[in-house]
Amino acid sequence: MKASQFLISTLKEAPADAEVMSHKLMMRAGLIKKLGAGIYNYMPMGLRVIRKVEAIIRDEMNRAGAVELLMPVVQPAELWQETGRFDKMGPELLRVKDRHNRDFIIQPTSEEVVTDIARQELRSYRQLPKNFYHIQTKFRDERRPRFGIMRGREFTMKDAYSFDRDAAAAAISYQGMFDAYKRIFDRFGLQYRAVAADTGAIGGDLSHEFQVIAATGEDAIVYCPTSDYAANIELAEGVAPAAPRAAAAQALAKTPTPGKSTCAEVATLLGRDLKQTVKSLVLATDETNDHGEIVKSAVWLLLVRGDHDLNEIKAGKLPGFKAGWRFATVAEIEDHFGCKPGYLGPIFQKDGLKKPLQVIADRTVAAMSDFVCGANEVDFHFTGVNWGRDLPEPDLVADLRNVLAGDPSPDGLGVLAIQRGIEVGHVFYLGTKYSQAMNATYLNEHGKPQLMEMGCYGI
Repeated sequence: MKASQFLISTLKEAPADAEVMSHKLMMRAGLIKKLGAGIYNYMPMGLRVIRKVEAIIRDEMNRAGAVELLMPVVQPAELWQETGRFDKMGPELLRVKDRHNRDFIIQPTSEEVVTDIARQELRSYRQLPKNFYHIQTKFRDERRPRFGIMRGREFTMKDAYSFDRDAAAAAISYQGMFDAYKRIFDRFGLQYRAVAADTGAIGGDLSHEFQVIAATGEDAIVYCPTSDYAANIELAEGVAPAAPRAAAAQALAKTPTPGKSTCAEVATLLGRDLKQTVKSLVLATDETNDHGEIVKSAVWLLLVRGDHDLNEIKAGKLPGFKAGWRFATVAEIEDHFGCKPGYLGPIFQKDGLKKPLQVIADRTVAAMSDFVCGANEVDFHFTGVNWGRDLPEPDLVADLRNVLAGDPSPDGLGVLAIQRGIEVGHVFYLGTKYSQAMNATYLNEHGKPQLMEMGCYGI
């Protein structure tokens, strides 16, 4: 084609709202043009790039045995109501009504639709395994679209879905897709890492993200430079200290800390290392009735070291927290402890509390001795606190915190490092999460209905 017949729309300067280099270069090169917040036109040169990307993806998906189909952008709400995601998905799910006032959604992903296909078409064990994929427009109503198409609202995704007879077969399908993704990103020439990840709103039991290493990345990737260990920071394990808890060397003392409510302030005032302090976080769980009204609340005290941050994903996996949790209100804290936040600590008489309280300590805190914590009295903290002597052992010890660079690697083969990454692919083992909700079964060798085991895979 002659240049005069083509359209190459370049800019001398990048628009003022282009924050990162990739966005600036794509705008200046005329690959994309902004239409609205998080919505872009793909111009002729940009579309040529996308088609080449799609060709590589199709080649490797077909090589892996996946079968291409095409599912609609607009999907009936009834399918999403079957799985409960119509209500649970939150504001990112764009809900619309047609002229007959029927509910539809603009798809952010297609687990429900593909499961509906499978329950109609896959009747016998002889038809399994199957893996369906499509390359289709998605829409997620992002709260804050940014960085051009890196965090856009409308985008193109290749999503694939595997159906298997049992968990062992599903693991084979999962590995097949994992390997296919590595081949795809290798062919793209990307510097990337496959990291263990939380399953999030998709659900399931096993998950890996493919993260491209980039300073502009929104995700923190934890990895060990001397081994193959890698994980999203939400999932990276904070291992327990290898050394046993040291014996008590200080006497318990109630120390004045006027106006100092944070661990950093207290450590500075007392001339202590921040690592010698323990902060108390109060979480609440609610029981509701059929009308969604709270009928009962429970309060939990979580302890993390002063220089550590609570990992909210890990907290949500604690016993009793999986149905949901929240940070307790100031009123709830004062009601339970008789003290304002900032001076809370684990030394109290349980029978003196108005309501039962469970104490959960991070692994690091459980191994500490002679530490500093709140005294449950404004302007006072305890110093020289020791487990067993000054307070009972915690009700539960768990991994509660975000890891830090320099922490031991969970595989024991080095220490952890942290860098930024952009998620470009994600693979999930779903198990029967969707097949059970939508009654997607097949007849096994004995003629008995059995739920299909599923996986889903997105780029």
